[in-house]
Order: sequence, then structure tokens, then C-alpha cells
Amino acid sequence: MKVLNRKNTSLENKPPVKIIQFGEGNFLRAFVGYAFQELNDQLDYNAGIAVVQPIDKGLIKLLNEQDGLYTLFMKGVQQGKEIQEKKLISNIVQGVDPYTDFDAYLNLAKEEALEFIISNTTEAGISYVAGDQPNMQPPSSFPAKLTVLLYERYRYFKGDSSKGLTIIPCELINYNSDTLKEIILKYIKDWRLEEGFKTWIIEHNSFHNTLVDRIVPGYPKDQIEDYNKQLDYKDNLIVSAESFFLWVIEGDESLKTKLPFHKTNLNVKIVKDMQPYRTRKVRILNGAHTSLVPLSLLYGNTTVKESIDNSFTGKFIHDAVFGEIIDTLELDKSELNGFAEEVFDRFRNPFIKHLLSSIALNSISKFKVRVLPSLLAYASLHNKVPRNLTFAFACLIRFYQGTWQGEDLPLKDSDEIIQTFEEIWNLKNYSLIAEASLMNQEFWGEDLTKINSLTPAIAMALEEIENHGIEKAFNNFSKKY
Repeated sequence: MKVLNRKNTSLENKPPVKIIQFGEGNFLRAFVGYAFQELNDQLDYNAGIAVVQPIDKGLIKLLNEQDGLYTLFMKGVQQGKEIQEKKLISNIVQGVDPYTDFDAYLNLAKEEALEFIISNTTEAGISYVAGDQPNMQPPSSFPAKLTVLLYERYRYFKGDSSKGLTIIPCELINYNSDTLKEIILKYIKDWRLEEGFKTWIIEHNSFHNTLVDRIVPGYPKDQIEDYNKQLDYKDNLIVSAESFFLWVIEGDESLKTKLPFHKTNLNVKIVKDMQPYRTRKVRILNGAHTSLVPLSLLYGNTTVKESIDNSFTGKFIHDAVFGEIIDTLELDKSELNGFAEEVFDRFRNPFIKHLLSSIALNSISKFKVRVLPSLLAYASLHNKVPRNLTFAFACLIRFYQGTWQGEDLPLKDSDEIIQTFEEIWNLKNYSLIAEASLMNQEFWGEDLTKINSLTPAIAMALEEIENHGIEKAFNNFSKKY
């Protein structure tokens, strides 16, 4: 079987770099890579992507070994019909690891054809790190890295107004581009960079809030032989995704001109206000995912579909969505119920093996953004904590103990968060564990011990989980809450 590279696929002519993409993971390759591939194929858009590895360890070496090429498999059910498609993505023309080749990273700023910055560094990625400095090679945070890159472009092109960029972050936090812009301006102030650079950022670069929606299980390792049989080359970067696709970007007519997705068959919406789309998606789809993962892993499931099909875990998350989450949303209830039913159909997609462990990355920051607003809104609305979401919260805290029934759990979070939970669990008293977890404002942005009855509810759930396992614990918990 031949090696996957540009020579073997007759793709040696590379498009110019129009996009710098921070992140080389499964989601961006199945979402942004796919979207621009469609622009290239349908409209001859001729856009190349330079991918930057945002953390110290990643896939850039493997990506470069395949000349940026990989295969995307898309499967799903739409209006009762099975959809299956595979597509060779060929628009990544360069992979850069700033930790091993910082000069190559800075040289990206000098690309004449560059128009866009796109990113997905998880919810934790758009954050301010006080220790980052402009002379670091590279700074640790994504916003600091981007500030350095933009400053290099500003200096190289001598403040040319036409060399400003369109910045479209895809991290799943509200007002993602507004937050990113605010942090960049803070670095400019802290680093005492010239006023002209600040003016150039504000006046000649545009920042666009976004919403992304596509379930991407990633590399299908358990089914890899079936996928390999469909190819005549060896691909170490196969990525699987559902067929559903939605990208909502805040922007005006000028952005539509730059990104003519409306001339393709892709579901990309460029709108003045994306908040209604975001609230619906984050609270229901992402909220269901994040609520489900710790509970279902502790229960013994391994995939989303298995969790939804299971009589206990499926009912648990169904009740959380339809009985608690939707109750807190100020949108048309029939529309919300319809959207939620569509979400559960997507969760049941027979073609997608979406591992719970792959969704567990940065679960604390995800819970804060995706689930906690629903929990707090329900508590405020009804003057009591929501039964299912509160129990899911306890499962999250129990998950961060790190082991369950003698087995390691797939914890994927910062060293600081994992270390904090080690200290919390050393308290060895459920009331103290609940209190220490909930009062941590670094986790939740506020002291949750102030929420009436939440601390004793979490303490009780933790004790029940430890003594009886998930299903019996929830049954016992339900008798009181």
C-alpha cells in the first residue's frame, strides 16, 4: 500500500497560505479543514492552511510526514436516509511546531496572501497567562502566541492597513473572539508595545464570534481496518465525523464576500447575532455531552451511543435535557424540544463510535461553560437544585479522584486542576470534599457553596456513589432531591 503524500496523490501544487490554524486536532481537521476544502473544490477558492501546534506535544510531525493530507469519513442519518462519504483533505500546506522551530512560526506572519486566523484550543485555550512575555519562544498561552505573531506581521509590513487579518476563533466559550481580542490588547499594554500596533489591531483586524457544531469522534481505532479497506494508501491521520455540520459566524456583508460559503452547499451562517444559536447548542448538545461523560464512564459505558441506548444512562440524560435544561431556556419550547430530539438522533448515529474518554478533555472548564449555567438557572427558577444535573455534578467531582473500582479514569486536564483535586480528595470527608470543590472560584468563577442546598446535595451524592455505585446511588439520591 502506497504512502500518503502529495507526490503519490498528484497534489504537488500547493495553494498559497491564506489561513493560519491554531490546532491540529481531530475537530479542526474535520470541521475547518473540511469547510475550506469545500470552498476550494466548489469555488476554486485556492486557500492553503498553515497549521500551528498550540501546545508542546501534538501531531505536527505526523501531519508533515503525510504532507498535510488526511482522509475524512463522514457518516450519519438525514431524513431517514443513511449518509456515508469520504473525502481526502488536501488544503494543509504546512505544519509548524513553534516549540521546535520558532523562526518558522514567525515567518508565517510574513505570508503575503494570509487573510485568516482560525483556532480551536479548547475552552481553556483562550486565557491570559501573566507570566507570558514577548521574548519567549514561544509564550505558553494561545493569545500570547497570537499577539507575538500579529506583532511580527505589523512590523514586517510596516503597519500596512491592508495586511490586517480576519480572526475567527472556534473555541466553545461565549464571545470567544471578543475575549481573545481583550486578552491581546492586555498583552499589548503589559508588554508596552507601541500605540501604533494597538491601533492597527483595533482598526485593521476584525474579530468574529462563532459557534461550531459537529460531532467528531476522531481516529476510529477500533474500526480502523474497515476504514483502511476503503483506501488505496496508508493514512495515519484518518478522522471520522458525523455528516451534520453547522458553523455560525458573526459578521456582515464584507465577511460574506471574504468567505462565500453561501455559494456552497455547506451550512455556514454569517449573521449579526449568533447568541440564540449558541445558547441552544451549548446548553443542550454540549451540556448533555458534558453531563453524561463522568456519570456514564463510572457506570461502565464507553461510547455516547451506548450511553443513550442504555435504559438507565439514556433516561438519565434525557430527563436532564427535557426536564431541567430546556426548562431554563428563554426560547420557544417546541423549537427547543425539536432541536433536542435531533440532538439525541445524532447521539444515536450508528456509524459513529464517539468514545466518552475522547470528550473528557478539560471537563472542569467544559462543565463551567456548558452545564453550570443551566444548573444555576434551574436553582434560581425553582428555589431547589435540579436532581439530574446536581447528581451529574457529583459524578464529575468523583471522576476527578482519578480512579474507580481499581481502574484509572481517563483524566485529561491541566496539572494544576488534577493536583487540586488530589488535595481535595485527601480530605476524606464527603462534606469537606463537596465544600472544597464547590468553593473553588478558579474552577467555577464563583463560590458555589452559596447556592442553597447544593453543598449537602453533592456531599450526599458522593457518599452514595462511593457506597452503592452509580445507578443505586442515583435512585437513593432521587428520594431526597
